[in-house]
Amino acid sequence: MLVASACFASVLATTPACAEAPPESLGARLEDLRELGKFVPHKALATLLEMEPAGRAAPVADKAEFLSQLAQARLKVGQHQQALALADELIAFARENNNEVALAKGLLIKSYVVSAMGDQAASHQLAWDSEKLANAAHDAGLKLRATITSGEAYAEEGNFPQALAKLESAAAQARVDGKPINMVMALNSLAKLYGGMREYDKGFATLAEAMPFAEMSDSPGRVATLRSAEYGLAIESGQPARAVAALLAALQLERKIGATSMVAYTLVNLSDNYLRSRDFPKALRYAEQVIGEARELGDLRLEAVARVNVGYAYLGMGRLAEGKRAFDEGMAIFEKSGNKPDLQSVLAEYGQALERQGDLQGAVEAYHRERKLSNELFEKRRQKAVMELQAKYEGDRKERQIELLRRENQVKSTELDNRRLQQRVWWLLAAVFGLASTIVGILFHKVRHANAQLHVKNLELKQQSARDPLTSLYNRRHFQEFMAGFVPPEQRGAGDDVAGAIFLLDVDHFKHINDTYGHAAGDAVLKMISAALGEILRETDMIVRWGGEEFLAFLPAMPRSRLDEVARRVLTGIAGRSVEHQGQTISAHVSIGFAPFPLAPGGTPLPWERAVNLVDMALYLAKSHGRNRAYGVKGFANFEATSMESIEENLEQAWRAGFVELSVVLGGWPELKAVNGG
Repeated sequence: MLVASACFASVLATTPACAEAPPESLGARLEDLRELGKFVPHKALATLLEMEPAGRAAPVADKAEFLSQLAQARLKVGQHQQALALADELIAFARENNNEVALAKGLLIKSYVVSAMGDQAASHQLAWDSEKLANAAHDAGLKLRATITSGEAYAEEGNFPQALAKLESAAAQARVDGKPINMVMALNSLAKLYGGMREYDKGFATLAEAMPFAEMSDSPGRVATLRSAEYGLAIESGQPARAVAALLAALQLERKIGATSMVAYTLVNLSDNYLRSRDFPKALRYAEQVIGEARELGDLRLEAVARVNVGYAYLGMGRLAEGKRAFDEGMAIFEKSGNKPDLQSVLAEYGQALERQGDLQGAVEAYHRERKLSNELFEKRRQKAVMELQAKYEGDRKERQIELLRRENQVKSTELDNRRLQQRVWWLLAAVFGLASTIVGILFHKVRHANAQLHVKNLELKQQSARDPLTSLYNRRHFQEFMAGFVPPEQRGAGDDVAGAIFLLDVDHFKHINDTYGHAAGDAVLKMISAALGEILRETDMIVRWGGEEFLAFLPAMPRSRLDEVARRVLTGIAGRSVEHQGQTISAHVSIGFAPFPLAPGGTPLPWERAVNLVDMALYLAKSHGRNRAYGVKGFANFEATSMESIEENLEQAWRAGFVELSVVLGGWPELKAVNGG
């Protein structure tokens, strides 16, 4: 809507402006409630529940919008299971009526719900599926929200070029549409992305463009969201005074419209900010205000964070007993709610705070609790990863076992045939030559024994020259010799979808492992990773100790569409393992670069050496963008406008410019993120 209607404005301002207004249609009432549901969800939920009989009996379009907003309101007030049930109901209703707009809305709201419940991978896929449907629909608002959510999903996965393309597209859509609220939504998300990319000047410029539209929209909530985004940019760019001013401006607007949840989180940010600047009395005042707001919202996590901030403030003021009591209250709430990851983080910070105050016994107790909880969480993650891998790849193991049995049977059958033939030859010689055959047999046995010994020695020498002594994997020289005679699958008639593939792996923080546990522990980690690769990859794949803590895997024939799956399998398979060394449990994860082989930019295949160099650059991107992830070179575009030398000079720049298509595969386990409903 261009501006909030008089009725909606009165709801936010809590004035009786609509007492004499004529009755609105259901569609118009839902349009007004969309803004209310974003900023004051408890009021929107009460109104939607009153409208429920009419909403469920409405035509398809209005019923779909009603179910979407009811799910959104329940999500915003923390009723995740009810919100998920409503999203599934909307999806089923849309499919029953063959309505793609309703289906896009259902997938979009479900992506918000599962994100709040911690499943980021599923949330991202739902957002992208919704965007595909919304792009084909004649609903500009839905298309805009789906495009924004898609861009935010790419940003969460670290794929900034794709995220930037999506959010710039959303901003262009909003400018054509001309509706102020749509402009604010698109530009706000774009400004946050610039913050994540550390391009702070562009972020501030985008917020400056958005602010006049927020004021035109007559929505204090939208102005407050821009101020909150300004706070994030100011903190990241080292402007604490600007950050505080933005938060205080947002707080005034949020209180004006009764946006309780936004007020609570703004108060938490103010408390955090004053803790950083060591203004402990102000930090205490704002943290204590959060406790009341959190109780009103029923938000246990928010209350726990507030009590921990109260503890920090008291410790900073030298009031040790009160600080420890507040910390204990906050940690008890985390423990009661089962929020063990946050509890682990708080325990580590608590130990450091007590150590600074000189309470060494208390610090040691906090560190012991944190270490125990850390081990427990690691073991749960490891068990989960192992179970998932066992379930997912059980079929592959069975197929390998069947193939091994078939090969063993062939070998045994050949051995039996050879034995029968040898027996016939010997009987014939015995019959023809008699005593001479005995002499010949003795000489033949000696020659064969000498040849066998020579063959064994040759094999040993070949093994030593081709294998790495630590891991028993192939070494770089053997790989170079192999690639000299390798024929790509497409030249063997395997089809366009089948290609070779090169994966280059580097162990993350390997120097830290060596420095902390010793080089023998580092060797144990390398052996563990080589064993993991042997189980994860196929027997036909070549695994190479490339040097130091680097490994290379060459897959001679593989569907191009499965390369991301292989990368994900390697990331999770290695992260789920650990090795015991001198009473220490050591785990590791890797960063990966990969690409199909051969690569043919502009139609000319690259030599394997240059392909490996490009994969190495993709590996460097994975390292620089956070580690424990894989970046894959999928192909090239607009190659006539660039050159291979330019791409090799700066792969990331070529990616952002659209000359190279990369895929990003994340390792590890998803973290809980805030819901952004647009």
